[in-house]
Amino acid sequence: MGKCDGRCTLLAICSLQLVAALQRQVFDFLGYQWAPILANFLHIMAVILGMFGTVQFRFRYLIFYAVWLVLWVGWNSFIICFYLEVGNLSQDRDFLMTFNTSLHRSWWMEHGPGCLVTPVLDSHMAPDDHHVITVSGCLLDYQYIEVLSSAIQILLALFGFVYACYVSKVFQDDEDSFDFIGGFDSYGYQPPQKSSHLQLQPLYTTYSSDKVHKVAGHTREKKESKLMINRSEFYSLV
Repeated sequence: MGKCDGRCTLLAICSLQLVAALQRQVFDFLGYQWAPILANFLHIMAVILGMFGTVQFRFRYLIFYAVWLVLWVGWNSFIICFYLEVGNLSQDRDFLMTFNTSLHRSWWMEHGPGCLVTPVLDSHMAPDDHHVITVSGCLLDYQYIEVLSSAIQILLALFGFVYACYVSKVFQDDEDSFDFIGGFDSYGYQPPQKSSHLQLQPLYTTYSSDKVHKVAGHTREKKESKLMINRSEFYSLV
């Protein structure tokens, strides 16, 4: 393909997805959010695979990338519902982001823009190895920061899905047309054969029946004469 078109756009979308995922992975590590860390790692691998398929014209890799984006949209939709406490979801009761192994929250809870953190001393509400704090003065609460991050991921995933389907369709059509005109995949490659200037032609010989009989009689006479000579030599020796 001489043109870039959808391939360049898809590579740009994958690059933005990779940067956004790496940025999100860093903050999830700082907040000990184990479930998002695992999901981000799988997403980074899928994006890299999608970029490889785009560069190497592998439409099957792009199909896998598109299928993963559907799952990625579902995961980020769940994160939005979790932080907005849609339905029966509750941040105070469900610690799904840490696999219920700790009470850590989002890193943005204490480090959001304009947030003032005040530790609460002599609090009996804190479990072992934890402390109680109060957060005030935030310009944007951490829930909305997480929701905004997930919304950006969903937006990029939608664009990536559309372009992945488009580019994979183009790759498949190009491969089918190449096979139709006689590509190496559909027909066995045969190297050109060297043409020889010397052409061998069959040589036909004819024999008449009289000559065949004469030749047969002549050979028979020779055999009989040889036999008589051998017998005479034998008698002479005796």
